[in-house]
Amino acid sequence: MPVFPVTIEAPDGNNFKVGAEQPLLLIAGPCALESEELARTVAGTMQEICSRLGISYVFKASFDKANRTSLDSYRGPGLDEGLSILSRIRTEMQVPVLSDVHDVSQVAPAAEVLDILQIPAFLCRQTDLLVAAAQSGKPVNLKKGQFVSPWDMENGVNKLRGAGGKKIMLVERGASFGYNNLVVDMRSLPVMRGFNCPVIYDATHSVQLPGGAGGTSGGQREFIAPLSRAAVAAGVDGLFMEVHPDPDKALCDGPNSMPLNTIEQLLTQLLHIQKAVSI
Repeated sequence: MPVFPVTIEAPDGNNFKVGAEQPLLLIAGPCALESEELARTVAGTMQEICSRLGISYVFKASFDKANRTSLDSYRGPGLDEGLSILSRIRTEMQVPVLSDVHDVSQVAPAAEVLDILQIPAFLCRQTDLLVAAAQSGKPVNLKKGQFVSPWDMENGVNKLRGAGGKKIMLVERGASFGYNNLVVDMRSLPVMRGFNCPVIYDATHSVQLPGGAGGTSGGQREFIAPLSRAAVAAGVDGLFMEVHPDPDKALCDGPNSMPLNTIEQLLTQLLHIQKAVSI
């Protein structure tokens, strides 16, 4: 089934589409907003690389990570300061921006700034949140919960569409496999594309070890590249990656983040794979 493309309205006016026969999309940035300087460094580097490679790019960073393992874990600068930073990045760097919304009250202010609203995996069944996101009129990036089968994500799609949502993307980020581990079932990618939505593969959360480091989550970033290659070969419409200049010093999700200085080589490989499977 052809995947109905989703149009992303870019701040520079160069809108782009995500879906079948469209350029690969990359949603990438640090897990949480640590500082405006770091966010600008990542956004600028990724914007330049993606422009040169012909990849559509959206900057991502969370203003609040409400689902951290520990009460002591870094969550981000919060709604007001975080949206202010994202607004400046969007306007001054002319790059589309994405962040998570965790509560219905966050949807309206976030929609005034963000180009895409993201529903975190743990909240993919929260009806009120999905309805509010859909009614904002913004594209919605709905992550599949680690506890949800790919075919059951059609219920989430129907909630969004029933509330008027017309720009829906689905994200595969792995499924719970015993304790503190995730596994990626590549069958989920074509299954969810069957709902006529572009599908994004979350290459970095898929290698997370939830709660696997005691008070924080661990990760196996060495598997980001092979799983990304497999996902592109399976025919995804885009990738989601947490990228950081120094993952070992990241305040959030460092163990499963991609080093900024290695991303271009991987993206080049992925484009070759995408070209090969499209023949």
